[in-house]
Amino acid sequence: MSQTVDRALSILPLLAQGPADLGQVAERLGVHKSTALRLLRTLHEHGLVYRQEDQRYRLGARLFALAQEAVENLDVREIAHPHLVALNDRCGHTVHLAVYEEQEVLYIDKVESRYPVRMYSRIGKPVAITVAAVAKLLLADLTEPERRAIAEKLDYPMYTSRSTPDAAAFLKELTVVREQGWATDLGGHEESINCIGAPIRGADGRVVAAMSVSAPNVVVTAEELLTLLPLVRRTAETVSREYSGTNRPKKV
Repeated sequence: MSQTVDRALSILPLLAQGPADLGQVAERLGVHKSTALRLLRTLHEHGLVYRQEDQRYRLGARLFALAQEAVENLDVREIAHPHLVALNDRCGHTVHLAVYEEQEVLYIDKVESRYPVRMYSRIGKPVAITVAAVAKLLLADLTEPERRAIAEKLDYPMYTSRSTPDAAAFLKELTVVREQGWATDLGGHEESINCIGAPIRGADGRVVAAMSVSAPNVVVTAEELLTLLPLVRRTAETVSREYSGTNRPKKV
């Protein structure tokens, strides 16, 4: 039975490359045409493949409906949380997870620092959008017209001397973040707090959330915090793979 299921599932990525006839499917699976036909008929009955008028098979509409439903029901916080905890265990600093919703960047998860000095950020609270590393990551993934429209509507409070001063500077930084794939807030919101962040991407490559590690200067310098960037990026990539479903177990 497991071999039958494996063969049936192997048909789907084949058809994802384009329509194929019975002979092509049988050849790719290494089975007789009668076996391939039986598998195709089963998939067809469930709406996962569709037979065209030219007798070639393609992916069925039911498969796309299931995929869309699965994406809509994914909870990035649930998937990311154990990885945020593991990152916190390794570095000891505050770890945040944020998303972009309705023109605001919101924290949706937080793992507290093990050090006595704590950050006052709260889950559900909007971040300082013009300076926060997670905000830069989420906005940088938008199209250029979207970035510009948002940047021109924002206020630019000078929280510190390192805060982003205006729309032009903000757009320039978003371009850099988009190209390099990571972001920082080095004293832009609070003089004594530094932050580094990385994006979490979905199956289509778009940024669905952003995570960050933050720490005060009294615990670690900005330069020392930046040495954690490879670890933060690896963690974000791991979450991205799990969220997008690209973590495939190896065959044994």
